[in-house]
Amino acid sequence: MSASKPLIGISTYLERTRFGHWDVEAAVLYRGYLDCVVQAGGNPVMLPPVGTWTAESIAFLDGLVIAGGADIDPAAYGADKHEMTGEPRRDRDDAEFALVDAALKLDLPVLGVCRGMQVLNVALGGTLHQHIEGHNPAPGVFGHTDIEVVGDSRLHDVLGDATTVQCHHHQSLDRVADGLRVTAKAPDGTVEAVELEGARFVVGVQSHPEQDIEDLRLFEALVEVAQQSAVRRNE
Repeated sequence: MSASKPLIGISTYLERTRFGHWDVEAAVLYRGYLDCVVQAGGNPVMLPPVGTWTAESIAFLDGLVIAGGADIDPAAYGADKHEMTGEPRRDRDDAEFALVDAALKLDLPVLGVCRGMQVLNVALGGTLHQHIEGHNPAPGVFGHTDIEVVGDSRLHDVLGDATTVQCHHHQSLDRVADGLRVTAKAPDGTVEAVELEGARFVVGVQSHPEQDIEDLRLFEALVEVAQQSAVRRNE
């Protein structure tokens, strides 16, 4: 790796947050994402759901992570709101759809995590199941799911034939967007990973790899491809 570490943008979200003497709205992100990017050899850059995100405004980045979080507004894929779907967070939806569009225009490597995979699917024209059972054991608790990985895929190169992942979600991919290939499923048929055909590295996973600092394979794969962008940017 060159001396210049690749810059990996990570989407964040606005939440009411307490720190020090303050109780205010803040842009926040689970630290695991930052640690995984750093340990994988990159430098993390937090991207809040405010401002205008275009190819020009993120051209300084070498890669992008769309982080997990709240449910996507069903209106984004032409559906009515299910009773189990959370309240819309349109600021984040709009920002992350824009980030995905910009990253694809720049051919940046992208890793979508949980909601991030769903954002990728909806941004490209796919839809979601608004509620499924069995992948969300309890608030703040991650379950474990065995997944089988399709051969001849970027994910197979990274994870091999099968692995166990940590999950916490109650929605999943329904109609998979054109251009996305399903590369892993859970035993119950839930789509666990997709990748964009023809892209250098655009991978979505329904699981939470940022929860295991001991297994950096997905982040290392992202950073490895991003390093190529960093080299070109610094030439």
